[in-house]
Amino acid sequence: MAKIFCIANQKGGVGKTTTTVNLAAGLAKVGQRVLMIDLDPQGNATMGSGVDKRQLKLTVYDVLLESASITEARVTSDKLIAGGCSYDILGANRELTGAEVELVDVERREKRLRQALDPVQHEYDFVLIDCPPSLSMLTLNGLCCAHGVIVPMQCEYFALEGLTDLVNTIRQVHANLNRELAIIGLLRVMFDPRITLQQEVSEQLKSHFGSKVFNIVIPRNVRLAEAPSYGVPGVLFDPSSKGAQAFIDFAREMVERIGTL
Repeated sequence: MAKIFCIANQKGGVGKTTTTVNLAAGLAKVGQRVLMIDLDPQGNATMGSGVDKRQLKLTVYDVLLESASITEARVTSDKLIAGGCSYDILGANRELTGAEVELVDVERREKRLRQALDPVQHEYDFVLIDCPPSLSMLTLNGLCCAHGVIVPMQCEYFALEGLTDLVNTIRQVHANLNRELAIIGLLRVMFDPRITLQQEVSEQLKSHFGSKVFNIVIPRNVRLAEAPSYGVPGVLFDPSSKGAQAFIDFAREMVERIGTL
């Protein structure tokens, strides 16, 4: 049965999509069966996985409105297959913006994704959900079906404030909608050890959250930033780069951590 994780942070620009696609690719590289779900109407995780969102006939929008199943809507990318790190993709595009409005009055609106995942869970080891940077009905659908949340964050002061809001949100969802939900870990991303403030914030995170902070740190890396323009994860774009190596190591740490959940 798959372990389902949301990659979430209510602060924008912290590397959620980069984390999602590279973790998916990293897990596939180490032999895991992965489904990546793009819950952001911008569709960046879809494009970054080598799938043209404009060409998709079915998306997560159709799944949420129950006009298609995940089996019918999922796709993969020839680029991923060629690179040896293939994973399934439930893509998104601008249509998904309308789901917010259309789900308002329907029954079980916050559990649509959870029900859609039930029939295919046994086909995967990991399901990774890229959430938009807000507490919307889309994010709520992700949190309601997840076993845990992976929080990518930069080691900066404002990131700490955003983390407080996210922890409160997770507590509310845990109490009212999903008793399995918990923070799996905090991932330090875009890290530059030369900056004193980042080192200080990193130490604060470790002292406060302890084992909830992942051991692996994702460095600031140009190759990771360049990869989306080529429509592939950084792990595939430049496997020898420090960023790609860090995500492979992070994938291995995730597999190990699963055994302790």
